[in-house]
Parts: sequence; C-alpha cells; structure tokens
Amino acid sequence: MANESQSRAARRKQLNTKKSKGRKRPSVKSIFMTLLTIGIVLMLAVGALFAYYIAKAPALDEEQLSDPFSSKIYDKDDNLITDVAGDERRTRVSYNDLPSQTVDAVLATEDVRFFDHFGIDPRRIGAAVLSNVTSGFGSEGASTITQQVVKRSYLTSDKTLERKVQEQFLAIKLDQQYSKESILEMYLNKIYYGQGAYGIVEAADTYFGKEDLNELTLPESALLAGLPQRPSGYDPYENPDLAQKRMNTVLNLMVQHNKITEEEAEEAKQTNVEDMIVEDTEEENTPYRAFIDQVEKEVSAKMDDANIYEDGLNIYTTIDPNAQEYVEQVLNDETVPWPDEDLQSGIAVTDTKSGAIRAIGGGRNYTKGNYNFATDINRQPGSTFKPITAFGPAIENEKLSTYHQINDEEIDINGWQPNNYDGEFRGWVSMRYALSRSLNIPAIKMLEETGVENAKPFVEGLGFKFEDDTMNLSDAIGGGVLTNPVQMSGAYAAFGNGGVYNEPHTVREVESADGQTTDLRPESKSAMSDSTAYMITSMLESVMSDGTGTAANIPGLPVAGKTGTTNRETSDGQDIVPDVWFSGYTTDYSVSIWTGYSDNNVNLSDSSQQIPRQLFKSVMGHISEGNAPEDFQRPDSVEWVDVEDGSRPAELPSDYTPESQIVSELFHVDNKPTETSEQFDKMDAVGGLTATYNEDTEAIDLEWSYDDDDVTFEVSVATDGGDARELTTTQSQSMEISQIQPGSTYEFTVIAASDSGDAEESDPQSASVTVPGGEEESEETEEESEEESGEETEEETDENSESDAEDESNDEGESEENTEEENNGNGNNDDNNGNSGNNENEDSEEESSPTEEEDTEETEESPEPDDEGSSEEEDSSGETNEEPENEEQ
Repeated sequence: MANESQSRAARRKQLNTKKSKGRKRPSVKSIFMTLLTIGIVLMLAVGALFAYYIAKAPALDEEQLSDPFSSKIYDKDDNLITDVAGDERRTRVSYNDLPSQTVDAVLATEDVRFFDHFGIDPRRIGAAVLSNVTSGFGSEGASTITQQVVKRSYLTSDKTLERKVQEQFLAIKLDQQYSKESILEMYLNKIYYGQGAYGIVEAADTYFGKEDLNELTLPESALLAGLPQRPSGYDPYENPDLAQKRMNTVLNLMVQHNKITEEEAEEAKQTNVEDMIVEDTEEENTPYRAFIDQVEKEVSAKMDDANIYEDGLNIYTTIDPNAQEYVEQVLNDETVPWPDEDLQSGIAVTDTKSGAIRAIGGGRNYTKGNYNFATDINRQPGSTFKPITAFGPAIENEKLSTYHQINDEEIDINGWQPNNYDGEFRGWVSMRYALSRSLNIPAIKMLEETGVENAKPFVEGLGFKFEDDTMNLSDAIGGGVLTNPVQMSGAYAAFGNGGVYNEPHTVREVESADGQTTDLRPESKSAMSDSTAYMITSMLESVMSDGTGTAANIPGLPVAGKTGTTNRETSDGQDIVPDVWFSGYTTDYSVSIWTGYSDNNVNLSDSSQQIPRQLFKSVMGHISEGNAPEDFQRPDSVEWVDVEDGSRPAELPSDYTPESQIVSELFHVDNKPTETSEQFDKMDAVGGLTATYNEDTEAIDLEWSYDDDDVTFEVSVATDGGDARELTTTQSQSMEISQIQPGSTYEFTVIAASDSGDAEESDPQSASVTVPGGEEESEETEEESEEESGEETEEETDENSESDAEDESNDEGESEENTEEENNGNGNNDDNNGNSGNNENEDSEEESSPTEEEDTEETEESPEPDDEGSSEEEDSSGETNEEPENEEQ
C-alpha cells in the first residue's frame, strides 16, 4: 500500500511539472508590438491634436509681417483713440543698409544659427525641452528670430502648447516663403526697443541720436541687440545699471560665437551706458499719456505680463476723452493760481456706479515715464479718511444716527494727546457736525468706540491695505494708511453707489491677436449697507453746504465731499502741511485730488492748500455740464426723524419744544428714538384769578394762585374793550391797581412764565371788573331827581284847583290876580325843583369820583392818559411792593 501511495504522489508531482513546463512567457516581439501600438496611437492622437492646432493657425499676411505689432486703444464708446506705435515712429530699414556689426550682435544674442535652420532650431528645441522637464513647462523658450516674427505678427504671448505648435508651423511656412534676409529685415523693423521706439532705426535715434545705423559703435550695437528681451527692464534711462550688464552680456555672446575678439569686447565694456545715451527728448505723440501709462500697467498685471507695445492687442478702455482733455487742461493752464513750477497735483475721475476711470491727471506737464501723481504716490490722506475709517465703520457696526452725540474734549490715549485743527474743543456735538467741521477728537472717539478690529474689515472692503496688517487709532484721522487719488476716488464712489464697491479700472476688455477676448472688469462687491452709504453721503453734503468744503461746492449740483490736510513736524522741529486733498462725488462721478510737492518736506502755503477745492469745483462742474446727475436716493432702511437738539441719547421733541431746538437727522429704521423729551414743558395756567373793586381804597385788587416756585407772572390790562398792554411782571400772586377811572371796565390777563426758560408760557387767564361812578351813574341820579320834582308840582296844582272852586264868588279880577300869582308860584317851584335836582347830582359826583380839578391832577400823575389803570405797587425794578398779607396770600 505504501508503494502504491508513493506512486500516486509521484505521479501528481510529475503531472504538475509537465503543466509548469507548458506555460510560455511573453516574447520580446509581443512586448515591442504592444509598445509600438501604444506609440502609434499616441502619435496619432498628438498628430491629430497638432493638426487641429495647425488648422486654427492664421494665414501669413505680408502687411502684418511688416508693420510693428503694437496695440490699438479705444475709448469708452469703442472709438479708436490711438495706436501706441504711432505713424511717426515706424522708420524702416532694408537688409542691405544694416551694418554687419549690428547683424552680428543681433544674431549672437537671438539666433546664432539663423541662416542655417529652416525656421525652427531643433537643437534649441531639445535644450528647451530638457529645461522644461526639469524646471516646468515654459521655463525656457526655443524661439528663433523667424518664430519671433510670427509671434509678434499673429499670436499672443501665452505659454501654451497650442501657441507653440502654431508658432513653429508658421515659422517653417514663413521660412519657406521668404528669404532669410527678408525675415531678418522684418524682425529689425518690427521689434519694440522701449521708449516708444519700434524698429532698430527709431531705437538708434531715440537712445543715441543717430539716424544712420552705420554710425553705431560696437557698444551701441550691443545695447540695441540686448534691449528687445526686456525693453522696460533694460531701459538705459530708467535702469542704467541693468542696461550696462545686458550690454556686457551681448558682448560676451559675440565673443563666444566668434563675432568679435575678447580685446574688442573688453574695450567696448569700458564704455559707460549713461555716457552713450543722449538726453531724453522724447516727443509725445500718444494722447492722454497719463491714462495710457495706467492702461499699460493694468494690462500687464492682469494678463500675465502682456505688453501693449508688442502683443498687438485691441484694448477697450474706460476713458472719456472730454474729461481727460479737461483734466489735462486745468493742470497746465491758469485755472488755479499755481504758486510755482514745482507744485504738483494728481487727479482721478471715476464713474460712481461702475468704478471705471474716466480720466487721470498724472501731474503738471506730464509726459511718458513721468511719476504719476494720480496712481503712483503713497501719501497720508488726512481727514478725507474719516468717513472711511471712523464714521463709516461706526454707523455700519452700531447703526448709529447722524445725530449721535460725541463729546469733543481733551483726551489722552496712552500718552497720545491729539487735538483739533484749531486747538479748540466744542463739547457735545453731533456726528454730522463733527464730520462737517472736520473735528479730530470725535473721529478718534468713534473709531475707539467701534474698535479697530471691527473697523478694519470695513476699510479693507474699500480697497485699502494696512502695513503689517495692523490698524491703529491714528488711522481715524488719516495718519497711517498711504494712498493715492485713484484709490480714494474708488472708495468714495462706494458711498455714492449705495455701498457697492468697484475697484477702479482703466480697461474693460482686451482682444488678443488670435481673436480671443478677455474681460478685465472687476466684480462688484458690497462694502457696506445702503443705510451707511446714505448717512455718510448726507453728512458729506453738509460738508459742502456749511462745512469745510464750501469753497468746492457747486450750486445746483447734488454733491458730497470731504477736505483733507496732513500735518507733521520735520527733523528740525518745523510744523508743515505737506499734503492737501479733496475727494467728492455725485451719482455720476467720483473725483479725488491731491496737491503737494515731490519733496514731502516742503510746506504748502495757505493759498496752495485751497487748490484741491478749486480743481474739484472746476473739474466736477465741467464734466457735469449738460448732464445734471440725479440726487442721492434715500433707501427705505433710513428715515429722517425730528429730535430735540441737545438730548442725549436722542429723544423726540415734546409738544412744547421750541422750533429752534428741533433738528432733523437720519436714523436707521431699527434704531429710531422712542422716548419723548421732558426738557421743555408748558407752564400751568394761574388759578383763582379775581379782580375786585375795593371801595375803601378806591383801587382794584387783583389776586390769583400758583403752586410752583421760580415763576414770573406777566400781567396785562385792557380798558373798555381797547387793546391790551403790559402792565407789569411780578413774582407775587396779588397786586393792587390804583389811579383807575370811575365807570371804566378793566380786563386783566395773567400769564405764568418759567424763570429758567425750560418751559413754554402758560395759557392766559383773564378777569374783569367795572369801577363804580362815572357819567352813566350821574345821569341816573339826575333822572331820579327830576321825577321827584315833577310829582311835587302836580300835587300843588291840584290843591290850587280846589281853592279856586271854593272861591267862585270872588270877583273876576281877584280870580285873575290869584291865578297870576299861582302861576308865578308854580314857576318858582319848577326852578327850585330843578336846582334841587342839580344839587343832588353834584353831591353824588363828590362821593364817587374826583372833582374836575382832582381829575386833572390824576391825569398829570398817571403815565397813561387813556383812563387805563396803573399799579401803585411797581418799583423801579419792575416788581410790585406788596403788603405782607398779600405776599402770604
């Protein structure tokens, strides 16, 4: 069994061995075929891709090959304003006129095998591929002169595979269709050499003042050959040291490629570049130079070092030629009284809604390459920063009102003792007043209250950056951040644009030579709420109407703005004003202006400090002519609210608050005042007012009651329905009026008034009294006397009639005589009765009124002859001398 088992095991092993020997490894041939297949597929794919790129390549055009590949610049309405090359800067040279020394310098530097290759140089390509593998794609180029002609005529500077494929294809095609001499001629007439010079002839004239290339020296030829690689970097006027090194590099290359000897090179190196070049007398042929210079910087920064002088771009800008021309005009004429030739000013005009720069005033007598005082300066903005760093953040973070009260007082912050511009402190003031009068202390307090950590994002949202990423309290008054007019115009535009910020920009879009369009307009972003923007705008309108900016105000134009001045002490202890600003805006334009000297240690005179205001008024007035801007629109988040002036916190006026104490200010709808002020009230009316005639004193007693102290009573009187006149003022609650006219009616009015003036006068209370006596009472007495006399006469007549009847027997004569006597007797009685009545009236007059003589005396003593009463209690001070019992009452 064991043998049988072993046999089975042996058989299994043998079987496995046979199977193993039956498996075959892949042959070399099959591996090769697989790799070949993959390679072919990849080659086909790459070939297809290259074919696609080649199919998209532009056709060769002789005109484009010959002309400089400069850019065309268009205004805001897409009208061509300039070709940066300029027609006058295109002098051409033929190959036969090129000196061999110059040709050798160019070939040694750019393409030493130019006359040997077929448009591309495989050796240079191999070296470039190796460099790109080790250092990354695009680290080194392999462009020949032929390729550079193609690139500058048809393609962009983008470092992409598509562009390189098209470049090499077109270079081969160009080499097939044109002679080497023609291609080199194209190159030397097309290439940009800096300083606005296209082509080697213009370059020689620009830098060395030589129109004949045969007059060029070896060092001059070497410098020209080296410039095209970096025209601005090697500019001998701007960077003479770099230009010197570049010239020496070219000389070394000429030695390396056996174009010159080492001795010739060393001799040439002894020449100083600054001694070779002529004085910079460039004629300015490009209009709007300050604006174009900013366009150049912007395109280069946003399009990977694109060059407007070499890349053949169509650049669509934001410039308004009308605004640009006027800005240049006011900087160079007598619109403002420039005190000397050295005083400079920079102006930026920006569209409020979009941030598009409409005009740039780079300075007085600006030419290409000058220091641009609108874009390049870094100066402290002074008080123009207060809305940005102090009041804006305070309103945004705390929803404060324009009425918000701030105590303008002396302060000490860790040894820093800032002051106001005039050294005065005004106590409690509103935010509106503080900003309109440009007070420093309230601005610093606002930033301190808000906190720099809360204010910093607000400021950064308007395009500013802090050194060391740190904001300080001194930034509240513009003492830290450095800025320029372009930045300031963009920041202020946000206040006029409902809080939406747009980065100031000069370029809308750029079309490359291959037809591709790039939009360079920055995206809008919200920098603050619309309520904050409107409140700041409203306060800056107050600056223009009755604050520090009145000299810049433009009647009839809704405009907001702010002044700014910097102050500092020089090393010798002198206090100077080196910078003055004005920034303002309408709903259409935002304009910022700086004025000062290039030397930041020169003081500005009082008259020079007014120039930014004058320039603003002139520029803003001109660009707004015929197109009046809309007024600033108040958002629903803000309301005008009447408040009582001086209330802290803000309180609504009461019914008794004087009109002079009511101000209207802006409040956020979520933070309006709700409490009503009790500062002003209305006095209660007097109570229990009575006027009675005192027969004993023959005077009128006037009495009333009142509960409060510190009150004065105004007493007036009207006689017999006539006009009322003031009788007296008193603090007593009673008084006696003598020298009154019998029979007259006196109406007295008493008003209570607060001694402190903190309440409105009371409603008037009146009481009237008629003095007994006078003409009416005398007439009544006479009528009564006459009636009594008539009754007595009638009785006597009856008695006489009875006597006549009894004596009928008497004779007629006696009767007639008796009758005559009776008649005479009756007549006497009538007289007596009349006299009796008169006597009674006379007695009555003596008791109720003074005699005629006494009336005369009273008239002489009374200050008023019109029967009106007067007070005997009023002393020389206007107060009445009351009896003790009356004072107690």
